[in-house]
Amino acid sequence: MGYKVILAEKPSVARSIAQVVGATAKCDGYFEGNGYQVTWAYGHLVTLCDTEDYDAKYSKWKKSDLPIFPEVFKYKVLKDGEDQFKIVKKLFCDADEIICATDAGREGEAIFRNIYYHTKTKKPFKRLWISALVDKEIKRGMSDLRDGSEVQIASSTYNFEPTWKEYQFVGWSTKIDDERYLVDKT
Repeated sequence: MGYKVILAEKPSVARSIAQVVGATAKCDGYFEGNGYQVTWAYGHLVTLCDTEDYDAKYSKWKKSDLPIFPEVFKYKVLKDGEDQFKIVKKLFCDADEIICATDAGREGEAIFRNIYYHTKTKKPFKRLWISALVDKEIKRGMSDLRDGSEVQIASSTYNFEPTWKEYQFVGWSTKIDDERYLVDKT
């Protein structure tokens, strides 16, 4: 029997959702029951690679290397999240349906999509869109799931807001370049 797999941003959120959908059996890395498997990320379980993952020369900070902006961004699973990522990947691959239950915003969307794409699944997904983590709101959201292809968080409520992917690229570049520029005294 296949399951509907729900991915929350963190264990406490997964626990709240699991109670509402009837997934009361605690398993290794997820809750299961009533046709659901509710699992979690630990925030940014899959993230953009660090500069030294592109080239060892970037492990030493030098202003002369700036700006650092890879032609193709690479991703990696955080070392302390490898076991949880394997669990999520297996659940996604075996799922009948995948439901994104990360925070409703660019960062939450980036967390889900980085994990989703890194699992290499091609299954369609749905989005749980809720404004509060209370039983009534979770039930309402579960009865009104949005198709994932229709949800491009902040891709353009207004035409100038970046997509979830652009948001993380800009954040990466700003963090890397600004931080290195301000810290390096050479």
